Amino acid sequence: MTFADLGLSPELLAAVDDAGYTEPTAIQAQAIPSILMMRDIIGIAQTGTGKTASFVLPMIDVMAAGRRRALMPRSLILEPTR
Repeated sequence: MTFADLGLSPELLAAVDDAGYTEPTAIQAQAIPSILMMRDIIGIAQTGTGKTASFVLPMIDVMAAGRRRALMPRSLILEPTR
């Protein structure tokens, strides 16, 4: 599976590729499509597996799609830190 299979925009895919990422982690592969469909999710994964990118990448696409779509629904991201 590649990031292109997850439904991200071409611009975001180019940025991900420029950053050197080629394959999504398990949490990213499971979370990104659901977030792009505006579904609620709960994800648990080990430190360093890309949880933050799992939420941030699709939210960048949502916000880039326009103000109206970005306004609903609201998102709450809780991420424990050490």
